[in-house]
Amino acid sequence: MMLLCCVLVALLCAARGQKDPNVASDRSAIVHLFEWKFDDIAAECERFLAPRGYAGVQVSPVNEVIILNVTSRPWYDRYQPISYIIASRSGDEVAFRSMVHRCNDLNVRIYVDVVMNHMSANSGDVTGTGNSRAYTADFVYPAVPYGPGDFHNPTCAIQGDDYGNNATAVRDCELVGLHDLNQSKPYVREQIINFLNKLVDAGVAGFRVDAAKHMWPEDLQYIYSHVKNLSTVHGFPPQTRPFIYQEVIDYGGEAVKRGEYTSLGRVTEFNYGTFLGKGFSGNFPISHFYNFGSEWGMLDDGDALVFVGNYDNQRGSGDGGANILTYKQAKLYKMAVAFMLSWPYGYPRVMSSYYFDNHDQGPPQDSNQNTVSPTINRDGTCGNGWVCEHRWRQIYNMVGFRNLVKGTSVTNWWDNGSQQIAYTRGNLGFIAFNDQYNTDLSQTIQTSLPGGAYCDIISGEKQGSVCTGKTVTVEPDGTAFIQLQDSEDDSVLAITVESKL
Repeated sequence: MMLLCCVLVALLCAARGQKDPNVASDRSAIVHLFEWKFDDIAAECERFLAPRGYAGVQVSPVNEVIILNVTSRPWYDRYQPISYIIASRSGDEVAFRSMVHRCNDLNVRIYVDVVMNHMSANSGDVTGTGNSRAYTADFVYPAVPYGPGDFHNPTCAIQGDDYGNNATAVRDCELVGLHDLNQSKPYVREQIINFLNKLVDAGVAGFRVDAAKHMWPEDLQYIYSHVKNLSTVHGFPPQTRPFIYQEVIDYGGEAVKRGEYTSLGRVTEFNYGTFLGKGFSGNFPISHFYNFGSEWGMLDDGDALVFVGNYDNQRGSGDGGANILTYKQAKLYKMAVAFMLSWPYGYPRVMSSYYFDNHDQGPPQDSNQNTVSPTINRDGTCGNGWVCEHRWRQIYNMVGFRNLVKGTSVTNWWDNGSQQIAYTRGNLGFIAFNDQYNTDLSQTIQTSLPGGAYCDIISGEKQGSVCTGKTVTVEPDGTAFIQLQDSEDDSVLAITVESKL
C-alpha cells in the first residue's frame, strides 16, 4: 500500500511539473516560429527574442519527413514522418543542437512539435528529408525501423461521425490516411521514448504533442513517464520535468474530451481563440470578457495553453472556421493578441506566420524548394515572404506588458456595455480597447498607476525622455482621460509603470 501511494505521489508531481514551461521568472510567452530554419531561430533568439522578453520558441517538427512534391513543398509534409532522424528542411542535427544551445544561453527555451501518433500516408516508395527510404504502401519504414506489425491492424479510417461518438475509432484509426502507430506496443513506445530523450539530451525544455487526442491517455502516460528529466547540462534545475502541451481539439460534443489529458500536462484550448474571434468580430460584446476563462467552460487556468490562432485553423483546418483571426485581419488580430497577453488566463503562445494564399502553400522557398530566410527590414519587420507577427510593435510590447504584470490580478474593469473595455493589472499596467464600429472611445477611467505622463506602448514606445506614439496623462488620483478614435490604425492603448516618463 505504501509503495502504491509513493508511486501515485510521484506521478502527480511529474504531471504538475509537466505543466510548467520551465522559463526564466521574468518571462511568460512562447512564440511559434512556424517553418523557420534552425540557424534563423538561433539568430532570432539573439537579436530579438531575448531582448524583447520572449520566454521560448515552438519549432516545427525536427525529424525526417516525407518529400511529398519535389516541385512544390506543402507545409503539411512536416507532419508525415518516415524516421526519427533529426533532418528536416529546417536543418540537420548539428544545426538543431547549435540552435538549442544558443537560445538556452539567453534563457529562451525551445519546445519541439513532436509527431508520434502516426507516420506518413501512402505515397509509394519515397525518399525523406534525411535521404532515408520508406515503402509507405507496405507500412515499412527502415530508418526507424517500423513494419506492418507496429501499426493498428486491421487499418481503418476515421469517419466524420466518429469524432462525436466513437473514441476508439478516433484513437485507433487513421487520421486523413496517416498510418496510425500502436503506442500500446512496447517496441513502438521504446522508439518514441528514445526520440524524446534525444531531444531532452539536446537541451529542449518540452514538447508540443501533435494529435494527442488520437492517442490513448494511458499510452501517453507511459511514454511521458519514461522521458528523462531536463538536462542540467543545459541549465535546468535537477528533477525538472519537460513542459508538455498536447493538441486536443475539443469544442464540445466530442467523443474524446480535453479533460482526459489534463492529468498529463497542459492542453491546447481551442475554444479560446474562437471566443476571442467572435467577440472582436462583433458577434457578441467584448464587455462579456470580464470573467474570461474557466467560467466560460474552458479548461482551468493551469491546464490551458492558449492562442488566438495556429497554423491549422488560420488555414481553415482544425475547426473554428471564420471565427479565427489571423494577420489578414490585422486590426482585429492585434486587439485579440493584446487581450491574450494582458489577461491572466492560460499560458500564451504567439503565432508567427508566413504569407499564404492557399491552404497547402509551404514556407517561402527558392527555385530548389529550399526554405529561404526572413529578411529584417529597417523598421524591424520581416520581408522575403515572412509575416513575423512576433515582431509587430503592438505584439512584442504586449509581451513586455505581460512579463511586467505577471502575478497581478485584474482590477478596475470598465466597459460601455458593448465593444469598449478597459482594465488594470495590479498597479503596474493599464489597457483599453475600442472595438466599437464608427464610434470613438473618450472616457475618464481609473488606471491605478501613479500620476504622471506615460507613453502608450501600442502606438509607439518610450525612447529616453520622449514618446514615439501617444502620451497619456495620469492624474494624481490614478484616473486618466483615454481616447481611442475609430479611425486609428490600432484600437488598443496600453501603459505601464515602465513607460512612465
